Amino acid sequence: MSKVLTIPDFMRMKQEKEPIVMLTAYNHWQTNLAERAGADMILVGDSVGMVEHGLQDTLGVTMEMMIMHCKAVMRARKRAFVVGDLPFLSYEIDEREAIRNAGLLVKEAGVDAVKLEGGKSRKNAIRAIVNAGIAVVGHIGLTPQTATLLGGYKVQGKDDASAKRVFEDALAVQEAGACAVVLECVPSPLAELITRKLDIPTIGIGAGSACDGQVLVFHDILGLFEAFKPKFVKSYANGVEYLTSGLEEYVKEVRNKTFPGKEHSFAMDPEIVKKIEAEYF
Repeated sequence: MSKVLTIPDFMRMKQEKEPIVMLTAYNHWQTNLAERAGADMILVGDSVGMVEHGLQDTLGVTMEMMIMHCKAVMRARKRAFVVGDLPFLSYEIDEREAIRNAGLLVKEAGVDAVKLEGGKSRKNAIRAIVNAGIAVVGHIGLTPQTATLLGGYKVQGKDDASAKRVFEDALAVQEAGACAVVLECVPSPLAELITRKLDIPTIGIGAGSACDGQVLVFHDILGLFEAFKPKFVKSYANGVEYLTSGLEEYVKEVRNKTFPGKEHSFAMDPEIVKKIEAEYF
């Protein structure tokens, strides 16, 4: 089994300016593909609610869902550092609840770290979880779980006040003990300043190329999610078209009775066939 990457590996990668590759995965087969492709980090994101369960947003994702998907990912993990998302209202109520739910993802599902959204407002929760012995990845900028309060799914940090807020959120997350931070929908120049200032790695999604690493959703990378496509997404395959063509070919062959052929079927002794036929027909 390959050596699993650890936090010191990512600190070294930041220092040596070696890009960190993170992508999401939500089950066993997706993790297998992510591992084969060479991902350094795998995020079991609460985006699972939208891309796997058909929810309109991430708010309906539960701890039970996250534990189930994290377990499936961990069964296929070989090398990548796995981060599990804490879903909405699993860490906001109080620090005890935050520790308990973070502990569930680590103890029951086996992930290496948990991720939660928010900067200064979640500083105490991050610190409490870290003090309990659990690694935390922060998430600032656009935070989908609280997007309504941010005015919707918009770039964060474009004006003076919001840029300062995002920058200070990054500092707060690091000070609280996070091992890395995701920057979502942050202007590239601001993300570059944050990356220069922080000692911990920054992972960008819609935050430009200066971040220490990048993350995209599995389904977006492979063109498997058609509901919407943010500006920061680049699809590297037309998965829907490719997979649908295969399924259509299967449907056609079944209806034409060209599948299954002899090569997909099992033979038996003709004499046994004759005996059954004689007895029952």
